[in-house]
Amino acid sequence: MRYHNITKDDMNNGDGLRVVLWVAGCNHCCKQCQNPITWDPEGGLLFDEAAKDEIFEQLEKSYISGITLSGGDPLHPANRLEMREFAHEIKTKYPDKTIWLYTGDVWENILHYPIMKDVDVVVDGEFEVDKLDTKLMWKGSSNQRVIDVKKSLLQSDPAVPVLHCKDYY
Repeated sequence: MRYHNITKDDMNNGDGLRVVLWVAGCNHCCKQCQNPITWDPEGGLLFDEAAKDEIFEQLEKSYISGITLSGGDPLHPANRLEMREFAHEIKTKYPDKTIWLYTGDVWENILHYPIMKDVDVVVDGEFEVDKLDTKLMWKGSSNQRVIDVKKSLLQSDPAVPVLHCKDYY
């Protein structure tokens, strides 16, 4: 797996102050994407122990709410296995920190991915420039959904997502 950046003290990509991992690799290639540099799965830097340690150092801070996995797409085929393992490691080490994940895929396609056992919130759907709305929290276009993964998976029909803090959308 490769990545482009680790952002610290981020307030734009999830609840509270967060650390954000911007991974490489995306097949969605949304028109007017904010991060087209992250599309190439071979771009950026190798995600190594030093990068992991940098993230863990941030997660040790009591004021950091959690981590956001973004990119690119953390669920790109080049990222899935390592992302699953990394999310599980984070949840094991920091059970009180939340994990948010941004993907261009939709909930109905990803709800059974093993990584979802450790993710708290998913922002799903491709960015659609014709549905751009700068007043939306945590997403760029109105077709995207901010989903409470835990509540959604507990439903009798987990394919019907429960929105996270739906009053904001």
